[in-house]
Amino acid sequence: MGLTGFVEGGIASIVAGCATHPLDLIKVRMQLQGETNAPKLTPYPAVQTLRPALAFHDTILTAPGSLRVPVPTPQATRAGPIAVGVRILQQEGVGALFSGVSATILRQTLYSTTRMGLYDILKKKWTDPNSGTLPLASKISAGLVAGAVGAAVGNPADVAMVRMQADGRLPLAQRRNYTSVVDAINRMARQEGIASLWRGSSLTINRAMLVTASQLASYDQIKEMILEKGVMKDGLGTHVTASFSAGFVAAVASNPVDVIKTRVMNMKVEAGAEAPYSGALDCALKTVRAEGPLALYKGFVPTISRQGPFTVVLFVTLEQVRKLLKDF
Repeated sequence: MGLTGFVEGGIASIVAGCATHPLDLIKVRMQLQGETNAPKLTPYPAVQTLRPALAFHDTILTAPGSLRVPVPTPQATRAGPIAVGVRILQQEGVGALFSGVSATILRQTLYSTTRMGLYDILKKKWTDPNSGTLPLASKISAGLVAGAVGAAVGNPADVAMVRMQADGRLPLAQRRNYTSVVDAINRMARQEGIASLWRGSSLTINRAMLVTASQLASYDQIKEMILEKGVMKDGLGTHVTASFSAGFVAAVASNPVDVIKTRVMNMKVEAGAEAPYSGALDCALKTVRAEGPLALYKGFVPTISRQGPFTVVLFVTLEQVRKLLKDF
């Protein structure tokens, strides 16, 4: 108990965060697609701008004695994760896939180290000393508490990470051009006030509670079930199976909150102007009204594509770090 859980969780989280950072960046860019308050950008992918020779001059077809039939106006194409990734490579270069990685490292150091260590402490404290077991409800409760505390600690780095990842999609004149996570946090505090570092914190905390409870509790529960039923021995196969399953559960539970969190954190508030969103609920309502309910699962493919590998790397690394520390 004590600091060991924090050290183990911190090392595993930083390794997993850096390894899956490009997938997280693509997820953020996808979640911001179609945002009604976003700057007008070239859609993914770029569409041909030449006018066909036989094109109609307006969107209403008329003929003598006939009804006026509206022709639907084509909407901007929303790209999938591959198209978004390719466009980032073409327009911003390979290095852009690691935009904001310094913020990811700081975020994992603050948020994940705290949640992993606190979860480990609560799990050991609440485990029945006689049977050595912990009910699923208690694991979920431990995850909820650990996630909330970790998110509150790591929110400034989370805001910086979202902004740095999203910066490349803005027109050159509107980019923030943060040079590092320290520069981002310093400029936000000076230009927008200290409170801006905790913008979207309620969403961050809610998401972290869902992710931590679903991810850590389901990993422990699935791993225990595999070992108890003798499906596999305690080894790499068990760790990968349990961790990927936990990643899927966490992605399904957290994606709607993650979409709203990304948009609230990324919104640009001009001096004297009204903010695009007054809060999380306002953002959710505007998103659903403008883009439909499925917009809350925008970016789900890169979310699960990132959450799966992240969770696998996280827990496999965690199990290896635990073995190494036990040998010392």
